[in-house]
Amino acid sequence: MKQSVSLVTLGVTDYARAKAFYESLGWRLDADFPGADGFRVVQFTPPGSECSVIFGQGVTNMAPGSINGLQLTVTDIGAARSDLAARGVDVTEPFHDEGGVFHHAGTEGRVPGPDPEGSSYGSFLCFDDPDGNEWFVQEIRERLPGR
Repeated sequence: MKQSVSLVTLGVTDYARAKAFYESLGWRLDADFPGADGFRVVQFTPPGSECSVIFGQGVTNMAPGSINGLQLTVTDIGAARSDLAARGVDVTEPFHDEGGVFHHAGTEGRVPGPDPEGSSYGSFLCFDDPDGNEWFVQEIRERLPGR
């Protein structure tokens, strides 16, 4: 049976501010539904993704900004960084991990610059949304067999 992650819930302090941020990324607005007593559901999907993010008012008890390590994948880390910076996002410079396996938590093990061998899965950058939910962007030019 095929299974896939389709939705990630984010804790935010101000859904309108979060909505403006994710709109500024060029993500597709899938839903903005008000409900009774201030309940609000806002959903966005990154271009080409099958997984969306959802946030709003009364959607979760999760503390705003408590998500670490959400992951986007791109085929060109430099172009992704340029696009995010042009949209006003405070984004890191590309980096790779000293161990070459995956990035560590926080900034431990970060080596400035993209992976020197240009390998798929080896280069990253990161940014936070206005509440501090942390996003990583990983360059994958060619997926490993079976993925």
